[in-house]
Amino acid sequence: MSRACRFMIGLLTAAVAWACSGCASVTNPVADGIPVRRLPEEILGRPKSDFRPIPLNLLRINNPPEYRLDKGDVLAIVADEILTRVDQPIPVQFTPGGERPAVQGLPVPVQEDGTIQLPQLDPIPVKGRTLKEVREAILRQIEEKKLLQPGKGRVSVDLLQPRRYRVLVVREDAQPLTPQFAAAGNVSAVIGGTKRGAAYAVLLEPGRNDLLQALTLTGGPPGLEAKNEIIIRRGAYDPANPTKGYVRIPLRLPPDQPIPFTEQDITLNDGDTVYIEARDTEVYYVAGLAGATQVPLPRDYDLRVVEALAQIRAPLINGSFSQNAFVALAVQSGLGNPNPSLVTVIRRLPNGQQIRIRVDLNEAYRDLRENILIQPGDLIVLQERPSEAFVRYLTQTFRLTTTWQIIHSPRFNQVGIGNNP
Repeated sequence: MSRACRFMIGLLTAAVAWACSGCASVTNPVADGIPVRRLPEEILGRPKSDFRPIPLNLLRINNPPEYRLDKGDVLAIVADEILTRVDQPIPVQFTPGGERPAVQGLPVPVQEDGTIQLPQLDPIPVKGRTLKEVREAILRQIEEKKLLQPGKGRVSVDLLQPRRYRVLVVREDAQPLTPQFAAAGNVSAVIGGTKRGAAYAVLLEPGRNDLLQALTLTGGPPGLEAKNEIIIRRGAYDPANPTKGYVRIPLRLPPDQPIPFTEQDITLNDGDTVYIEARDTEVYYVAGLAGATQVPLPRDYDLRVVEALAQIRAPLINGSFSQNAFVALAVQSGLGNPNPSLVTVIRRLPNGQQIRIRVDLNEAYRDLRENILIQPGDLIVLQERPSEAFVRYLTQTFRLTTTWQIIHSPRFNQVGIGNNP
């Protein structure tokens, strides 16, 4: 019998055995996916490389208005014959924080109704007024009541302690604050001690009550473990209108998209909550010949099919097949190669439906469109085509047969006996 006949008989025998073995490449339930070239662009997703980080100065109040008084402020007032005497030195008050270390005058708090109370004077409304306007109002009453001669006595109004807004910052990416950092007095830990689930109560002064200041006091912008966005919740939750008081601040945007928030959106008020969410759900899954695993997606750069499989060390282009003459001849005859190239990406659409995308891995090495972007929640199934599975079967079968024949050949045994002492 000729060598060609023996090859065909062996090939036919292997094909029958391969077909009877129930190969998964023949019964693959997800092999009927839609080819990439037939899908619209919106399903394939937009590359993250198109997004740019927004300037951080958009997260702060760049031109704070002139300070206007309100309840919670504490003033330092000098008023001769009202709070102090002409022949007495002016008291000095040290400020708990701020730009100036000390001011002159006696502390006078702004009441809940927005007024201040001074001896011998009627309640003076100060809410919404500047320090200069409050001083003029005090002088006006003193002159009307003739408590001092015009131009005599000292009257000054300064800000001893500004009111502060209490804001909660909930972070799922931040390390707990160091004692030295928390000792500044502007922030205190509410819940913390671990890397996730840390929350802080931040006290912000007017003019500095912006999002960037709250982030700076609690560890900076979101880290790589958090989403590239910040959520601000204002007021009480309304079940009838869940979006009421909801503000989303994205930190990366495409160049062609305008900034979707204003300075008013990043201005924080008393009772607001800032939430930085972890991106634990931004993962993709792998099944099939690559094994079964869950892999996190990178936040700021793209991951495509080939890179996603390479990240888990899937069997890609390795070029390893038996040098047995039968297998080499099968490969050269165009029956296939032992490297799997059939990829099905199962993707869930925004409407809840599911779509199967068929990717030719051999083509994906050359064509960027075929090498599609991986989206959160994708399931990548790596399988062999029937021809590839057949060549792999030949590789394993004939390698085993050849090795068995060599080990049990008389010549192999003679060489082994002669070399062993």
